[in-house]
Amino acid sequence: MPDLSTKYMGLALKNPIIAGSSGLTRSVENIVELEKQGAAAVVLKSLFEEQIRHESSLTLSESSIGQYYSEAEDYIHNYSKEGSIDEYLELIRQARRSVDIPVIASINCVTASEWTGFASRIQEAGAHGLELNVFILPSDPYQGGEENEKIYFDIVSRVKKQVRIPVALKISHYFSGLAKTALKLSWTGIDGMVLFNRFFSPDIDIQNLKVTPSHVFSHPDELALSLRWVAMLSDRLHCDVAASTGVHDSDAVIKQLLAGAKAVQLASVLYKEGFGAIPRMLDGLSSWMDDKGYTHLDDFVGALSVRKADNPAAYERVQFMKHFSGIE
Repeated sequence: MPDLSTKYMGLALKNPIIAGSSGLTRSVENIVELEKQGAAAVVLKSLFEEQIRHESSLTLSESSIGQYYSEAEDYIHNYSKEGSIDEYLELIRQARRSVDIPVIASINCVTASEWTGFASRIQEAGAHGLELNVFILPSDPYQGGEENEKIYFDIVSRVKKQVRIPVALKISHYFSGLAKTALKLSWTGIDGMVLFNRFFSPDIDIQNLKVTPSHVFSHPDELALSLRWVAMLSDRLHCDVAASTGVHDSDAVIKQLLAGAKAVQLASVLYKEGFGAIPRMLDGLSSWMDDKGYTHLDDFVGALSVRKADNPAAYERVQFMKHFSGIE
């Protein structure tokens, strides 16, 4: 039986599959079942910065997110009713008592305001680590790239001053200089970087003339974006890399590991196929390793990253000229 163990964020994992932050990780019952099905760690359903600020008697009107999401205030009020900060801290405590796998807390954030002090309470509750899901869409024409990037560094700096537990940063690909920014962020002392977070995608209902959500769940075709950047960044960053979005089968897990990911995060596939998707992926990974003669993940993780691939230019190519040269 191949050894599937790995390390991510300095945490020892029995295999590389992590249940990512979603509604499925907001109950102890689900977390216990995820462990039974083989998940090596869980990232809890995210708290929102606005929720923390709201419960700290800070006004939502001060939040910049309101400028971009018109329903943010109603959403946060409703979210707060469903799960308070105290309930979140209790979830951490109960999960720690109920499972042996690492329990990683998560906060969705857009500023480096007073909420960062709450990170210490997450540590006190017993979380093994903290994932900061920073979601800043560069949609403000009056705010430059450097201003947007500074927010990431400010958030990390403030949180790192509050905690000793490992911290991971979950980012998007919306950077004009993604490789350079990711490298600089890895110098801040973070322990992991997750590529990539998933934004709300708008659609338009042409019958009712309303903006509606679309593509709530990821699709296997979305693997390509994170795969490219995991391969290009994994052996250049000074922190571990985890892959997220588009991982729906064991082949996708293997690809991300070959590209250099230390772990992969699942969410959409767990909604679509149930928690049984995890043992199927692990079986597929083990069978593939047996076929290739690998006994441990270290035998092949990163073998096809940019620095090790026989044809690294394949990751750099962005034009379709060669592929479609014969199509008229």
